[in-house]
Amino acid sequence: MTIHPIVVYGEPVLHRVADKVTEFDDELRTLVTDMFETLAASNGVGLAAPQIGVGKQIFVYDADDDYAQVRRRGVFINPVLVGSKVPDSRPHPDHDSEGCLSVPGLDFPLNRSAKVTINGVDETGAVVSLTVEGWFARIMQHEYDHLQGTLYVDRLQDKWKRRWKREQKAEGYNVPGISWLPGTDPDPFGHGEDDEGAE
Repeated sequence: MTIHPIVVYGEPVLHRVADKVTEFDDELRTLVTDMFETLAASNGVGLAAPQIGVGKQIFVYDADDDYAQVRRRGVFINPVLVGSKVPDSRPHPDHDSEGCLSVPGLDFPLNRSAKVTINGVDETGAVVSLTVEGWFARIMQHEYDHLQGTLYVDRLQDKWKRRWKREQKAEGYNVPGISWLPGTDPDPFGHGEDDEGAE
């Protein structure tokens, strides 16, 4: 098992559509195991393969689903997501805030679909499906976006987009080659084990 560095906004793999997985072999299973290890070390709730520099249609998740009052942990490979209409109102800075392990230390409000259904397969090729609501639906959309080459900051409304651009310049998140190693480098979000993590 290996904890991988998480690449930061500006790395080309984050900004292109990931390739579909076609081989369900030991190499894939090892990658998924490593992704779970990296996710745990990062104190996050979701992690997509492009975030560790692997341009494949894979994401893992491990978080409480407060709406359903269960803990969910799993993997989606080659997923397809369908969501309810995204509100066009102004997102609430407290209730609609998102963070991302590939945009370390920052968070911004963003509207998302309140309910989504996501279908795909796991590392064995078995069909997996979830219909979720609320915060967990946000996680699914965030990770699915990563596989389309989109980060949440790419979706921000104008006010927050301007703030992001200022922060991006200040932090230097506009060039390739930046990464951080969970469990070794300081947690950029200052999370403790009981905190809700970034995606």
